[in-house]
Amino acid sequence: MPRNNQQLTPATPAAKPAAPGSQATIVEQSRAVAEVQAAIVVAQQCPRDMNRADAEMRLSTGRLALANRAFYAVPNRGSGPSVHLARELARIWGNLDYGVRELSRDDAGGVSEIQAFAWDQQTNVRSTRTFIVPHERMAGGQRRKLTDLTDIYLSNQNVGARAVRECIFTVLPTWFTEEAQDLCRKTLEHGEGEPVEVRAQKAINAFAESYGIAKEQLEQRLKKQLSKWTAQDVATLHVVFTSIRGGEVSIEDEFPPRRVSADEIPAAADAA
Repeated sequence: MPRNNQQLTPATPAAKPAAPGSQATIVEQSRAVAEVQAAIVVAQQCPRDMNRADAEMRLSTGRLALANRAFYAVPNRGSGPSVHLARELARIWGNLDYGVRELSRDDAGGVSEIQAFAWDQQTNVRSTRTFIVPHERMAGGQRRKLTDLTDIYLSNQNVGARAVRECIFTVLPTWFTEEAQDLCRKTLEHGEGEPVEVRAQKAINAFAESYGIAKEQLEQRLKKQLSKWTAQDVATLHVVFTSIRGGEVSIEDEFPPRRVSADEIPAAADAA
């Protein structure tokens, strides 16, 4: 029988098909892409009104509700415009997306990876910060490990809030943020017609009724007597008050133990 002259080539293994993603993942990816594209289109079709933004910024910064929270001052951490002011200015500016994402959490290693971002969808200016946050907090000058899930969540959000604040201020115009801070300081000085002395007494009463903190402890916190308190000092106390109420800091972190005077010792002994 005649032989077949056709040469046989060794068979090659078939390429392994890529593992398809889940239907939910594909849908989510498509949705995210479509959402970004839609945001850009809307921002281009509906550009911000600069006159409206400037007028609304002046209106908001003229209210104590914002001015009281517009700045922060934390011992050993510095001071400056707060995340509350940054978020309000981002809302007023418009066409600006911002947020904080927890990319990963390693409970065994005791760290989380956090990303903060701010994106001006109209000018396509974007600021992003990614960093590692240890599951710890400073207490009494020492590190204390966090194990409670709520404590870890709050710690990550607090660190993320500070990062997103910087991202927002990076994409906003400098003139816009600086003018807003100046107007907030003026509002703090005038207090919508309420004197600083009245607001200071309200702060003293609020701390005493809610946390049992005496006036002397507030004076130690501000490092000045009540008679020398300024509008900024009262605003600082307001920030501390809301931070304690929100669980961001503890009373022990913010206030040293109250000093007992020599006159109070005999009274305490008699009461015992």
